[in-house]
Order: sequence, then C-alpha cells, then structure tokens
Amino acid sequence: MDFKSAIRTIPDYPKKGIMFRDITTLLGNPRAFRAAVDALVQPFAGLKIDKVAGLEARGFILGGAVAHQLCVGFIPVRKKGKLPHTVIGEDYVLEYGTDRVEIHADAVEKGERVLLIDDLIATGGTAMAGIRLLERAGAKIVGCSFVIDLPELGGAQKLTAIGMNVSSLVAFEGH
Repeated sequence: MDFKSAIRTIPDYPKKGIMFRDITTLLGNPRAFRAAVDALVQPFAGLKIDKVAGLEARGFILGGAVAHQLCVGFIPVRKKGKLPHTVIGEDYVLEYGTDRVEIHADAVEKGERVLLIDDLIATGGTAMAGIRLLERAGAKIVGCSFVIDLPELGGAQKLTAIGMNVSSLVAFEGH
C-alpha cells in the first residue's frame, strides 16, 4: 500500500510555511485504513501487548482500531481536563508554553505492556509526555507506532534515544 498517496497535504495550514499532513483521506479509504492498522501492528507481532494507548485526537481513531485488531484494551491519553474520573498527568513543553496529557489513574495496572499509537511524530513532545505518564502509571512501553514521521523535527530519534522501539509507515520531509 502506498500510504503517502492516501494522505492529503495542505500547504500553509495552520500557518504559512507548514505542510499539514491530513490523514482523514487515509481514514476515509477503507483499504488504506485497514492496511494502515495492519501495518501499525506488524512491527510488534509476536510481542505480548496488554493495552494500546492512543494520543488525542487522531491517535484515538488509530489506537482504537489497533486495540480491536489485537483484542486488547484501549487507553485514551487525553489533553488536560477531558477525563471525568481521577487522573494523573504529565506536562510537556510546546514552542510557546506548556501543555498537559492525562490518563485515568486506574487505566494501567503495574507491569502491563502498552503499545503507544498516534498519527504523526514531529518533535516528539506529546509522545514523550505520554510515555513518561504511562510508565509512571506502571506500564511497560513495548513500542511506539505512527503513520507519519517528520524526521527533520527529530521526534522519532528522541524516542529511540530513550530506548523506545519506534515504527512509522511513511516519512515526509519538511514541516
């Protein structure tokens, strides 16, 4: 499957100079969506995985489908203030300020093996925060799988540098 051709590129969104990689076209194509879910799982075939964690928001769509494929539970890693029960959170730095991701305090049992999923890895800030949060909750991260890598921004390298097994389906140059 040629995943690049299934992903729409929108120039100058959300601001001038940014090439936005829109996976809604991939999600709307049944063959591409199915192939992407299979490909996100494939590098981790044979590993014991107890749960899949998806980063808000497109990571929910992909992560939910991957969890279904693996017959395991799903953990939504949400932005601050979105979960209704007791939460634990992790702050991370943005270009201009900070943000926070949260999970329910009871989302992970100590020692559970978790696969982290998102649509895109750029600078790695959100993924790193998700990893730290899940590990603090007791999870063992078995890997991180993304549809798109923007290698110039170095996020996948940061995850690899901390010992994460990182996989992506396509790489796009530029931002």
